[in-house]
Amino acid sequence: MRNLYVNKPLNVNKYHILIKMQLLDGKFVSEKLKERIAIEAAEILKNTGRKPHLVAILVGHDGGSETYVASKIKNCEKVGFNSTLYRFENTITEEELLRKIDEVNKDPKTDGILVQLPLPKHISADKVTEKISPEKDVDGFHPVNLGRMQRNLPSFLPATPYGILLMLQEYGIDTAGKHCVVVGRSNIVGSPMSILMARNTNPGNCTVTICHSKTPDIKKYSLDADILIVAIGKKNFITADMVKEDAIVIDVGMNRETSTETKSGFKLFGDVDFENVAPKCSWITPVPGGVGLMTIVGLLKNTLASAKKEIY
Repeated sequence: MRNLYVNKPLNVNKYHILIKMQLLDGKFVSEKLKERIAIEAAEILKNTGRKPHLVAILVGHDGGSETYVASKIKNCEKVGFNSTLYRFENTITEEELLRKIDEVNKDPKTDGILVQLPLPKHISADKVTEKISPEKDVDGFHPVNLGRMQRNLPSFLPATPYGILLMLQEYGIDTAGKHCVVVGRSNIVGSPMSILMARNTNPGNCTVTICHSKTPDIKKYSLDADILIVAIGKKNFITADMVKEDAIVIDVGMNRETSTETKSGFKLFGDVDFENVAPKCSWITPVPGGVGLMTIVGLLKNTLASAKKEIY
């Protein structure tokens, strides 16, 4: 493991200061784990004559969704997986989309299926999620997989929480006995993350508090957090006065704003005010370069497990 103490100049309150912090570097860890995945994928090809195969389904032309799906397909190629992308216009009916998912479910050459969210308003995300076969649900959203996760049975874990666990594991961070506060209760990140951090595993064994939009005083809880995981979808929601010294902060936020400073025309911001919070932390994830990259690793690990028949 490389030394992750870095001296980094940050502009805090208009003053240029030098701080010492430890980054939970998603780029570094994801590349390391993808090398391992590629070795296992090559072994599957050698033994079976086929590569792990991920099918992605994209509806419409949402900019964020286009970027995320392209990254997933690119990473499949990098680790030696086959991938197929089915694209549909916003006008596709719910029935047509469900039929396509059923078709892919029945394909024995497909190991994993993901339908990129969000979907158009006329299509139920719940119906789509439940239509995907649990055996191919590599995003880990199907109620069967969530239920098996709750009972600590083998399952495909939701990709983002899985990626966070892998990151904590790679850095050797001991979470046992810590107070973990999760801000956000979505079915994709917040709720499963709270369950996973409380499980009798490592990482895990935390005392967990979950906060959400109806929590009257989030600061009261976040200030008591040894580990603060933020997935609320609001730019810079967590400020320095909400974090205690030496906390571990994991920022799941991916808030896109248009920008003239970047080639892409947009800039990503987290849910945490990184510049002002980082000096107080023992560890912190950047945005970009943190959890987003680990989400893709979680997806790849689930697809690999499906190809190896490790779960079902």
